[in-house]
Amino acid sequence: MTIRIRLPGGTLKIKKKDELRRREQKRQVPVWQVVNYFIVWWPSSMSDRPSSMKKSRAHDRVPDDSDHAAD
Repeated sequence: MTIRIRLPGGTLKIKKKDELRRREQKRQVPVWQVVNYFIVWWPSSMSDRPSSMKKSRAHDRVPDDSDHAAD
């Protein structure tokens, strides 16, 4: 039972412990425990899917001097 609430800036999720993803378990995103539930904040800037994170890394790469050697 995961509840997702989309908000400006990200998604607020309410989950039980056995539903937490690895990144949530490792606290790589903000996580708060309230009794038997976990409140997780996934900012829009951070994807909850590892495969799309790899794609965004390629686009976020800063060019170095060798990229402009031919200019």
